[in-house]
Amino acid sequence: MASLRLFLCFFLFTASSVNIVCSRSLPKDRIALFVFGDSVYDPGNNNYIDTIARANYYPYGETFFKYPTGRFSDGRLIQDFIAEYANLPLIPPYLQPGNHEFTTGVNFASAGAGALSETNQGFVIDLKTQLSYFKKVAKQLRQELGDAEAMAFLSKAVYLINIGSNDYVLPFISNSTVFQYFSKQQYVGMVIGNLTETIKEIHMEGGRKFGFRNFGSMGCIPLLKALVPGNTTGSCFEQVNELAKLHDAALTEALKEMEIKLEQFKYSMHHLNIYLSELTKNPGRFGFKEVNKACCGSGPYRGISSCGGRMGVTEYELCSDPTQYFYFDSSHVSEKANKQIAQLMWSGPPNITGPYNLKAFFQL
Repeated sequence: MASLRLFLCFFLFTASSVNIVCSRSLPKDRIALFVFGDSVYDPGNNNYIDTIARANYYPYGETFFKYPTGRFSDGRLIQDFIAEYANLPLIPPYLQPGNHEFTTGVNFASAGAGALSETNQGFVIDLKTQLSYFKKVAKQLRQELGDAEAMAFLSKAVYLINIGSNDYVLPFISNSTVFQYFSKQQYVGMVIGNLTETIKEIHMEGGRKFGFRNFGSMGCIPLLKALVPGNTTGSCFEQVNELAKLHDAALTEALKEMEIKLEQFKYSMHHLNIYLSELTKNPGRFGFKEVNKACCGSGPYRGISSCGGRMGVTEYELCSDPTQYFYFDSSHVSEKANKQIAQLMWSGPPNITGPYNLKAFFQL
């Protein structure tokens, strides 16, 4: 995989050991959901590693679960709604202790993770490590079910992946000199290279149906708006938006190429741009009152990552009704926003979801 050194890191990580116990039976026509990525999809894996990149404290989880689960939101995340629509239970964190029943899938995502191993290196479960965990699961399934049945099961499964945003944001919040040595195109190329290599490895294990969402206007999250000097008009951090645009274009081309070259490879790509553009113009149409400022945090746009007072800044503000806010904290959206995005990924039209929507994947 591509190599790149980022010298400033924010979280502390100590690896946990996991005993895998696979399912002993395979329900007929069960389509599982396997999830890879970062905090957008992390259901609590970081609860089980030594890191401050956690959301296992108030006010996270307050809306739906009524307690903090480790999800970076007031409630459910995108994959939780996708699982519901597919008649699956909540997909558990891979590192959660206990016996996993892999017949419904498992979630490997880790807050702070990147496609580049050097992004928050040693402090998170990077994409390469997530892939190694998946290979262990696939091996266990083959041992339990036999090669043919395990391959059939893995080929029916759906694979959700969201990774790369930390690779693009970290250089700007860490004062990295990376762009003195790499052009933006080269840097994006390394991120896409690692991501496509991972996809191909999953495909070799049996994966055929992959779901993605593009990054859209990633530079418009409260965290990055707060970094724009004298920002009183809600301006976005355009350098990150430029990287996101390059990423989205490169990923789309890579997926098209893999669709041609890899056996039975299918993908869904949810384009956030149309949704976010309409949301910004008319928040009320989507049931929101506030789309610039976070519900929880401090500073301009509540863009300082202080929600819950555990990330180095103890004082923070908390809104009274998260359902009125698109963003719950400085970098993550509310449960209500997650549900709207999940609905589009599940059943949106081709101009929103790409060749397939996720509902079609669960019917194939």
